[in-house]
Amino acid sequence: MRKIKNGVAFSLFFILAACVTAQNKAFEVRVVGEGEPLLFFPGFACPDAVWEEQVVELSKNLECHLFTFAGFGEVPPIEFPWYPKIEKEVQQYVLDNQLQNAVAIGHSLGGTLALSLAAKRPQFKQLIIVDALTATGALMVPNYSSENMVYDSPYNNQLLSMSEDDFSNMVVGMASGMTSNTEKRKTIIDWMKNADRKTYVYGYTDYLKVDLRKELAKINIPVLILAATQPFGENMAKQTYENQYKNLEDYELRFAKGASHFIMFDQPEWLMEQLKNGIN
Repeated sequence: MRKIKNGVAFSLFFILAACVTAQNKAFEVRVVGEGEPLLFFPGFACPDAVWEEQVVELSKNLECHLFTFAGFGEVPPIEFPWYPKIEKEVQQYVLDNQLQNAVAIGHSLGGTLALSLAAKRPQFKQLIIVDALTATGALMVPNYSSENMVYDSPYNNQLLSMSEDDFSNMVVGMASGMTSNTEKRKTIIDWMKNADRKTYVYGYTDYLKVDLRKELAKINIPVLILAATQPFGENMAKQTYENQYKNLEDYELRFAKGASHFIMFDQPEWLMEQLKNGIN
């Protein structure tokens, strides 16, 4: 597996680094640094660059595996269902590369994926979950049922038929609540606009189908949850997390006060401190 030496600037890494030898159609992985392995799973529609600032520091002593999922960044889309293929092939990647004892770090959808993998084989040694839930659909959809999350819905059809301008306006509005960092907000908007539209629509439906609330009881490794407090405040966030994670026996919940969903953009120093001190 190809390693990128620590002396190479991380910004050049995204231009020059080749994909690891085991490239799967459901994702691409880049590896930077040497040492004990860390797996970085991005949130929905985000490429591996979402972890750039954290990996610059952590790759000095650790081997960082950065994933970009199909349909996002420069990775071509795959056939549906999207999420089950992602999960299956990430699981195989971990087994093939003997990374069962890695620390998995996931943001949003990436955190949900880390939890799902930890509830099955392979077992990681630790999870760090960054503003991710166990059943996002249950929070968003009234009378939620996983079976009711289907591709052929009026909302999905509307998204698929949107003009580029209308879709752009929609994601601009969505991104406004994801970070207070105006420069990074533009980056998030670009990521969403450049995503494969069908993956953006049907892939999110796959994500909403995931409900791990009962599966959490199978996880027996340490879990550190780093949660945002915005836009609803710490009390509401605490209530939401405690409700969604009530079946997880061993976890620690810490809040990035004043941060929105992209904690890495709103509170990068705080997040780095939590990762450095939290990785066991």
